[in-house]
Amino acid sequence: MLTLQMLKDMPSGTIFATGVTTDPRLYREEVKWLAKRGEGFHDWAIYYHLSNMSLDAIEREGDKCFTKEVIKELVPCDDEAFKLYRK
Repeated sequence: MLTLQMLKDMPSGTIFATGVTTDPRLYREEVKWLAKRGEGFHDWAIYYHLSNMSLDAIEREGDKCFTKEVIKELVPCDDEAFKLYRK
Protein backbone atom coordinates (compact mmCIF):
# COMPACT_ATOMS: atom_id res chain seq x y z
CA MET A 1 0.00 0.00 0.00
CA LEU A 2 1.36 3.41 -1.01
CA THR A 3 1.87 5.77 1.91
CA LEU A 4 2.93 9.39 2.32
CA GLN A 5 6.24 8.23 3.78
CA MET A 6 6.91 6.05 0.73
CA LEU A 7 6.30 9.07 -1.54
CA LYS A 8 8.66 11.18 0.56
CA ASP A 9 11.35 8.49 0.46
CA MET A 10 11.37 7.87 -3.31
CA PRO A 11 13.32 10.10 -5.69
CA SER A 12 11.45 12.64 -7.81
CA GLY A 13 10.24 11.26 -11.13
CA THR A 14 10.29 7.62 -10.02
CA ILE A 15 8.00 5.22 -11.87
CA PHE A 16 6.99 3.02 -8.96
CA ALA A 17 4.25 0.82 -10.43
CA THR A 18 3.23 -0.47 -13.87
CA GLY A 19 0.67 -2.84 -15.25
CA VAL A 20 -1.89 -3.73 -17.88
CA THR A 21 -5.66 -3.59 -17.42
CA THR A 22 -8.84 -4.02 -19.40
CA ASP A 23 -10.86 -1.80 -17.08
CA PRO A 24 -13.63 -0.24 -19.21
CA ARG A 25 -13.61 2.87 -17.00
CA LEU A 26 -10.28 3.76 -18.62
CA TYR A 27 -10.76 2.56 -22.19
CA ARG A 28 -12.59 -0.10 -24.17
CA GLU A 29 -9.33 -1.88 -25.09
CA GLU A 30 -6.42 -3.21 -23.08
CA VAL A 31 -4.25 -0.41 -21.70
CA LYS A 32 -0.80 -0.24 -20.16
CA TRP A 33 -0.38 2.11 -17.19
CA LEU A 34 2.31 3.51 -14.94
CA ALA A 35 2.34 5.37 -11.64
CA LYS A 36 4.91 8.13 -11.29
CA ARG A 37 5.98 10.36 -8.41
CA GLY A 38 6.05 14.06 -9.23
CA GLU A 39 9.20 15.97 -10.04
CA GLY A 40 8.97 18.46 -7.18
CA PHE A 41 6.39 18.03 -4.46
CA HIS A 42 5.50 14.54 -3.18
CA ASP A 43 2.56 14.26 -5.58
CA TRP A 44 1.97 11.39 -7.98
CA ALA A 45 -0.21 10.34 -10.91
CA ILE A 46 -1.21 7.38 -13.05
CA TYR A 47 -0.83 7.63 -16.83
CA TYR A 48 -2.17 5.12 -19.34
CA HIS A 49 -2.45 4.40 -23.07
CA LEU A 50 -2.97 1.49 -25.42
CA SER A 51 -0.87 -1.51 -24.46
CA ASN A 52 1.24 -1.41 -27.64
CA MET A 53 2.91 1.84 -26.47
CA SER A 54 6.19 1.79 -24.58
CA LEU A 55 6.34 2.97 -20.98
CA ASP A 56 8.52 5.88 -22.14
CA ALA A 57 5.80 6.98 -24.58
CA ILE A 58 3.09 6.59 -21.95
CA GLU A 59 5.13 8.67 -19.52
CA ARG A 60 5.42 11.47 -22.11
CA GLU A 61 2.06 11.23 -23.91
CA GLY A 62 -0.29 9.09 -21.84
CA ASP A 63 -3.68 10.11 -20.50
CA LYS A 64 -4.00 10.77 -16.79
CA CYS A 65 -6.42 8.70 -14.74
CA PHE A 66 -8.95 10.77 -12.76
CA THR A 67 -11.34 8.08 -11.47
CA LYS A 68 -10.86 7.59 -7.73
CA GLU A 69 -11.96 3.96 -7.73
CA VAL A 70 -9.61 3.06 -10.59
CA ILE A 71 -6.70 4.93 -8.99
CA LYS A 72 -7.15 3.05 -5.70
CA GLU A 73 -7.52 -0.30 -7.48
CA LEU A 74 -4.38 0.14 -9.60
CA VAL A 75 -2.29 1.60 -6.76
CA PRO A 76 -3.72 0.80 -3.34
CA CYS A 77 -2.93 3.80 -1.15
CA ASP A 78 -3.81 5.29 2.21
CA ASP A 79 -5.82 8.50 2.50
CA GLU A 80 -2.74 10.71 2.98
CA ALA A 81 -1.12 9.40 -0.21
CA PHE A 82 -4.38 9.69 -2.16
CA LYS A 83 -4.70 13.36 -1.15
CA LEU A 84 -1.42 13.97 -2.99
CA TYR A 85 -2.69 12.47 -6.26
CA ARG A 86 -2.12 15.12 -8.96
CA LYS A 87 -5.45 16.07 -10.50
